[in-house]
Order: sequence, then C-alpha cells, then structure tokens
Amino acid sequence: MQLRIEKLIYGGDGLARLAADERGPGKSVFVPFVLEGELAEAELTENKPGFARARLERVLEPSDSRITAACPYFQHCGGCHYQHTNYEQQVDIKATILRETLRRTAKMELPCQLQVHPSPPWNYRNRTRLKVSPSPEFAVGYHRFRSHELLPVEQCPISSPLINKALQAMWASGRAGQAGEEVREIEFFADNRDASLLMEARCAPRTSRQVARRTAEMLKAIMPEVAGVAVFEQERPGQMPHAAKLAEFGAGQLMYHTQLCPYRVSAGSFFQVNRFLVDELVASVTSGLQGDLALDLYAGVGLFAVALARSFAQVIAVEASQTSFADLRHNAAPEVRAVQATTEQYLRQASGRSPDLVVADPPRGGLGENVVRGLARLGPTRMVYVSCDPSTLARDLRIFADLGYRIEAAHLLDLFPQTYHIETVFHLAR
Repeated sequence: MQLRIEKLIYGGDGLARLAADERGPGKSVFVPFVLEGELAEAELTENKPGFARARLERVLEPSDSRITAACPYFQHCGGCHYQHTNYEQQVDIKATILRETLRRTAKMELPCQLQVHPSPPWNYRNRTRLKVSPSPEFAVGYHRFRSHELLPVEQCPISSPLINKALQAMWASGRAGQAGEEVREIEFFADNRDASLLMEARCAPRTSRQVARRTAEMLKAIMPEVAGVAVFEQERPGQMPHAAKLAEFGAGQLMYHTQLCPYRVSAGSFFQVNRFLVDELVASVTSGLQGDLALDLYAGVGLFAVALARSFAQVIAVEASQTSFADLRHNAAPEVRAVQATTEQYLRQASGRSPDLVVADPPRGGLGENVVRGLARLGPTRMVYVSCDPSTLARDLRIFADLGYRIEAAHLLDLFPQTYHIETVFHLAR
C-alpha cells in the first residue's frame, strides 16, 4: 500500500493513516525509517484494533532532507532510527516531538525558548553494550530491528574510536577461541580521553567463579587499553542489574575527567554516555544556582552533586545502587552527604528544613505522581528535572504545574544522535 507520512512521533516511526471507510477515519499506521511528507510504499506487519504497523518497502517521493545512511547496518540494526536524514533535521525532529508531547500530554506550551545543545553526530558514545554468541560460530553485535535475533556487527559509527577498536579485538579474540564460551554480553566503557576502557562481561547463569576469573583474564588480554574486566552473571527477568559479580581482573574502575573534576566510575555504575556533552549537561543543570541546601535525587556517581557542592553549603545526594553509591561517596566533597536509598524511601523519611533546590534525574519511567507530590511537600522553591523520556516528563510537568510550579528554562541536549531518544533539562520555580 502507499502511505503519506504526516509526521514523525516519539519512538522513531512516521505516522500515516489507512484509508477511511464507512466506519470512520483511517486508522493510524506506524512506519519506520521515513520522514515527514514522504510517500512510502509499505506492507502491513501488525494490525491491531486501534493502530497498525508497517514495514517500509521503498520511498516513492523522498523528502529533500533524506540522505544515504553512513552505517552499513542501518535499518537492520535496532540501535539507530534517523540516519536517513541530516543531523540538523534530526535535532528539529526531536524539538518538534518534545513540544507536541508537552502540548498533548501536559496541555501546555513552552513559555520560554527551548535551548538546544547539539552533539557531534558520530563516535559520541563512551559506553556500548553488545550481544555475544559463542556458537555455532562466534559473533558479536546488536539485536536486529524489532527482534531478539543477533545481528553480527564489526563496526559501530556512533561509538567512540576506542570502542570500535575493542570491537575489532573482540572479534579477533572470539575467532581464536579466546573470548570465553560463557560470555553472552559485553559492555565497553571508555574514559574521557578515549584512551582506556573497562569491560563488563555477562556470562550464562550458573557460570562458576573459576570460569569467570579465567574469562576475565582472557578478555583483559585482548588489547593493552583494557584497564580491567568485571564478569557478572547475566541478569534473569526481574533480577537487579549486577546482582551477581563473579570475578574481576585488573582495575575495577576508571577515572573520568570533566572540566570540573575527575569522577571515579566503577564497573556497574551509571555514567552519561555522550562523551562530548557531559560538561554541557552539568552546566545546564547547575549553572547560576546557589543556596544553603540542595537535594540531588538519583545521584549516580555524583555528577551533579559534586558541581552543586561548589555553590551550596550542603548537598544531600540520594542513590540506590550500591555500586554507584560507593563511587558517589568517593567522589563527593565534604559538603555532600550521601544517602543510600531509593527516592521513595528517602522522601518517606525526609524531615527538617526545606531544600532551596531539588535536582532529579530519574530513569525512563520518570518521577510519577507520588514522588512529585512528595517533592512538593518538601517545599523547594526551585526544581531541575532531567529527563530521558518526553512522555513521562510531560506527565510529571502537568502535576508540577497543578502544584504551582512554572517552567523557567528548558534545554534539549542531544545526547543520542541518530536515535529517537530525547534528553531534556527543565528548570521549575514557584
């Protein structure tokens, strides 16, 4: 069938309509790898009562913004979504989707200018996680688009040069039978200079510690830039990440230097993945803010807390992960009080004076109504909300607005070029 693409939506797809009939207007159909205004030939792959999905066969009338993708795996790999258009258009698409999501879900228009922070579009990732298959022939790669089938890849142009070098070394090691037969996933994390990296391997369940230690030693030897290897048991459904660390060989952490200070980041700890925009992210969250008390929720290794400690008399940094919390305590200045707890646990027991500022950087699920209302009860005059999902952001902003908070500043930081992911920083006040 032929479909005219009305617009792009969050998730990377284009929205079109099936032909209307006597039952009413046409059903929404979602098509990947298209651009607004294009006429596409597509085949239905899924037809639900409320919507349909289609596979792109060919573009009959291409957009002026359409380009040839730089990666040979594009449209086969599930990692990237926008390589078929130029980078300036990618950023415009994300800004449009953000505004429309706020309009639809939060019922609000942005009351201020959206400040956009672009990234170099290639080689930006400092962390990359790949699947590994030891048999029938060794392979390492990503999942194929919308499947759990392995797509072998030997390069990844959005990953740093050192990670690509490590990917090549992993292929050579695996073909030589020196990558460990128990390895099911491998993750590379490169430092700020792209000169040293940590490897995290996830092995099949019930892998012995002796086998894990031997695997760690083999992986450490694949290239001299590998500072250390940590081996974990592969997570099962419902299991906490990194619940079972089996072995470690070499360094257990990297020092990641920013303009402000170095951060210790251990294997298993969270850190921002765009190596070009870390400093801009910190500045967009913390610049110009000062006071007596700041609260940093979902603090990770202390990326924001360390910066806030320079302009606040005290910072309370809350982090649930044991690994990230250990790094947080190492990185934190004396002005920072680190608390190991979930945000919900902390808010249930929080008492005392109101913070002047709350910074929150939750995972994709956002804050949720209970946390938003709990934060409002603390009485901060200013909030900074760091979000990686415009839908949950908009949901939470609606609640904040109903509680008397207004948007004072909005930033879109393109931490994930070539993909549909949108990172934002919103400053709220009341």
